[in-house]
Amino acid sequence: MKYSDKNILHVVNIYFVIPFFIGGQFKYFSKKGFKMHVACSESEYLDDYAKEQGFEYLVTPVNRSFSYKEDIKSIKNIIRYIKEKKIGIIVGHTPKGALLAMIAGWLARVPKRIYFRHGLVYETSHGIKRFVLMTVDRIASLCATKIVCVSPSVLEGSIKDKLAPARKQVILGKGTCSGIDTQGKFNPQNIRIEKLEDMKKKWGIKKDDWVIGYSGRLVKDKGIIELIEAFKNLQHIENLKLLLVGMFEKRDSLPISIQQEIKNSPNIIWTDFQNQDMEYFYAMMDVYVLASYREGFPTGVLEAQSMEIPVITTKVTGCQDSIVDGETGYLVNNDPHDIELAVNKVYNGSIDGKKGRAWVVDNFDNLLVWKEIEKLYY
Repeated sequence: MKYSDKNILHVVNIYFVIPFFIGGQFKYFSKKGFKMHVACSESEYLDDYAKEQGFEYLVTPVNRSFSYKEDIKSIKNIIRYIKEKKIGIIVGHTPKGALLAMIAGWLARVPKRIYFRHGLVYETSHGIKRFVLMTVDRIASLCATKIVCVSPSVLEGSIKDKLAPARKQVILGKGTCSGIDTQGKFNPQNIRIEKLEDMKKKWGIKKDDWVIGYSGRLVKDKGIIELIEAFKNLQHIENLKLLLVGMFEKRDSLPISIQQEIKNSPNIIWTDFQNQDMEYFYAMMDVYVLASYREGFPTGVLEAQSMEIPVITTKVTGCQDSIVDGETGYLVNNDPHDIELAVNKVYNGSIDGKKGRAWVVDNFDNLLVWKEIEKLYY
């Protein structure tokens, strides 16, 4: 069967990651003559986003957990879609999406099979679970023709743990999977004051409030427990608020007591999942904190810096590559006391947010990253 190098299929697990992992690439590559496709689990947002971005899609179960029946079904569905659309390049994201994509692509003999390794998911696991997760990664790597590691520390870890040969793996510039829209969406110069004030009013943020912010899944691996503890120890800061933009998840879920504290505390603002206006949420923040235990390359950290917000994040895989320590923010341990000390430094004006924006513009602007991706496709 003849495939076309102009037909690209991205396989992800859930809609939530599509704007972060691909986003503006849809229109960018469409203008260059590529036909863009996505396969992922069902979502109420998928159809509208597909129409907006101009891609075709396949709805098929791509669950994080393993299910023999559903996984085999999805592999068959993806193979069928590959043949129907003459897909010549298949791109797999996240461990499960990549596993199904690379197996389906290999079975269908797709010429170019690219695995985006968004992190080392097994890092916080132990015993048989760690072995299974590493085995899954190795299978996906074996079926891939090229592996993109999203940060230098992910590449270093994957080579150390022998997930794939070094010759098969690359990094796009200094990292990330898609870059940041520094000139459009995540540009503080483009924030409309009237809209920002309306959103502050909606979420109960007053003019004199000093806001610690976070965006992403509210789970233990993201260091939410440590962030909440640090926040409670920072009450000497007047009019302090904690803004959490993201949803709770059953997998790696927070203790019920922490969830209740987030929902009921008068000084914690929980927005749940937000499908738009993320730049305005960053514009409400005075510091962005990601106390994660593991990452691939945290997109939110780059977005916050692009919006001139100082960042505090941890000395772990992925996060350690995402800021310039002492200049655009601070690297800390997964410890409430360390977070507290770093927040106090930012509160006292030790970080110039403009330096963070300049660093992101110079190294992670999406057009720079997309040109590197284009080289992979050709």
